[in-house]
Amino acid sequence: MGKPTRVTNSIRALRFAHGEMTQAELADRIGVTRQTIIAIEQCRYSPSLEVAFQIARVFRVPLDDVFGYPDTEQ
Repeated sequence: MGKPTRVTNSIRALRFAHGEMTQAELADRIGVTRQTIIAIEQCRYSPSLEVAFQIARVFRVPLDDVFGYPDTEQ
């Protein structure tokens, strides 16, 4: 078996595209800690579905624009 597939995200790019929003600002807007945002950005932690939708809502983009799941089929 290969390495487990990880959910990827574009949070850092979205933060910079939205006026260089800080991790702390994003965390405050969705009610989590800055450490949680850091862990999600670094793909060390997958957020709950609720938090994922809240992040997408902050950036006003579809969930698929924030998070991706690599296609493992050949």
